[in-house]
Amino acid sequence: MRAKINDTLFLKEMNNMIQYAVGFTEGVKRGRNHILTAIGTDAIKLLKQYIDSSARTNPALLQHMYEWNQNGSPSGRLFDIDYTISGVGLSIKSTFRQSTSIRDGSNVPFYNKATIMENGIPVTITPRRASVLAFTDNGEEVFTKGPVVIENPGGVQARGGFNKTFDSFFNNYFSQAFLRISGVMDYLKNPTVFAKNLSAGKRGGKAVGISTGYTWVANLGAQR
Repeated sequence: MRAKINDTLFLKEMNNMIQYAVGFTEGVKRGRNHILTAIGTDAIKLLKQYIDSSARTNPALLQHMYEWNQNGSPSGRLFDIDYTISGVGLSIKSTFRQSTSIRDGSNVPFYNKATIMENGIPVTITPRRASVLAFTDNGEEVFTKGPVVIENPGGVQARGGFNKTFDSFFNNYFSQAFLRISGVMDYLKNPTVFAKNLSAGKRGGKAVGISTGYTWVANLGAQR
């Protein structure tokens, strides 16, 4: 009995399979921004929820990041979070909003409330429509004609509270649980489409690999 192997066809198919694998990797690299977009979108969503939850658990830490009497409420947030993608990678940054609500006893919003309290910037209050200031301090009503300086508006815990919570999310929660909970890691660990397109890759080589890898990464958001 004799077996005859078509060396030319065999070598061509083997070469195409190797090129298919190389192309798949290249396609994944080309789709890098799709991966970062999926991670950025999920990270922002969970980060906002994390901050809201922390604000409800520890009001003194984050109440300055919400409108008056809306601590931990998404509709009362005085912060925005966004991401950008560059050649370096994914960057997530926050900005602060202006407060529009008016606290009891006042007639104007607290201008730059979030920024001032987060940074512990002293505030000087002077009479505007009256000759004296009237306020309550430790349960006692105080009247004064001179300006009042509040050295640490928002309290000791408020100063840097948002920054601490932001860092806590990325140093602990993000690194330990985010990728697993979001589904991104599970998706990337199981590139089943590679095996499904292997026959096509045997015929088409690198071009099929590039298309398969790029499409797989591009579909990341839709699969979660």
